[in-house]
Amino acid sequence: MSKRAIAISAHPDDIELMMAGTLLLLKETGYEIHYMTIANGSCGTAVHTKEQIIEMRGRESRNACDYVGAIYHPPICDDLEIYYDRILVSKVSAVIRQVDPEIVLLQSPQDYMEDHMNSVRIGVTATFCRNMKNFVTDPPTPAVETDVAVYHALPYGLKDQLRNTIHPDFFVDISSVLKTKREMLACHKSQKEWLDHSQGLDSYLITMEEMSAQVGELSGKFNYAEGWRRHSHLGYGPEDFDPLTQALAKYVRVKK
Repeated sequence: MSKRAIAISAHPDDIELMMAGTLLLLKETGYEIHYMTIANGSCGTAVHTKEQIIEMRGRESRNACDYVGAIYHPPICDDLEIYYDRILVSKVSAVIRQVDPEIVLLQSPQDYMEDHMNSVRIGVTATFCRNMKNFVTDPPTPAVETDVAVYHALPYGLKDQLRNTIHPDFFVDISSVLKTKREMLACHKSQKEWLDHSQGLDSYLITMEEMSAQVGELSGKFNYAEGWRRHSHLGYGPEDFDPLTQALAKYVRVKK
C-alpha cells in the first residue's frame, strides 16, 4: 500500500495557493495524496447566491483534485463557521483515521484570517487524537496507531496577522511542478472575480507565482519554492520522524 499524505485547509483554493507544489512532489515520489477543505467557500462571492457559490466551489475543488489524481474529502461547514469545537474536530479526526496518513500538511498557525488559524487548530487536534480509542469521531471510526508528522505552510501573504514575516524551517523546490500547481489553481475560476473584488488582486494566478518566487528567493537556491515548519513531534511520533524532508530530500533546502 502507498504511503499517504493529506493537505487540510480552510477554504477551496487555499491548498493550491500555499501547499500544492509539495503535495504534487509527494505524489511523484509514490505517496497517495488526499485533499480536504474544512469550509465550502460559501462566502467567496460578490454576485452569486450561497447555494450557487457552494456548488461552484465544490465543483472547482473536485476538478483540481481530479486533475492531479488526489482523493477528495468534502467540506463540513460554511465559511466563517470554522470554530475550534468538538463537532468539527470529531469530523476531521474521522477523516484522519480513514486516511491514516504519515504526513499532514496544514496552514500556518499565524495568518491574516481566523478561518485559516482555526483550521490549523482543528487539524492539529484531529491528528493528535487519531490513536485515542475513547475519542468518538463523526462518523465513528477506529483509532489508528501510525506515526505521523504535521507540517505548517507559510501564511498567505507570507506574514502573520501583525504583519511580521514568517520564516520557514525548510524550503521545498516546486519549480518542476509550478505549471501543474498553476493549473490546479486555475480550476478555481470563481475566485478570479471574487479576489479582484475583495482584495484588489490583479490575478490570483500571478499572485501565487509571485509568492512562490518570493519564497524561492528567501531559500537562496530555488526559483520557486514553498516554505514549511514542522510541528512538535510530541504525541505524533519519534523526534527524528521527518518523512516530508526524507521523501523530498533532493528538493529540500533547510534554513541555515
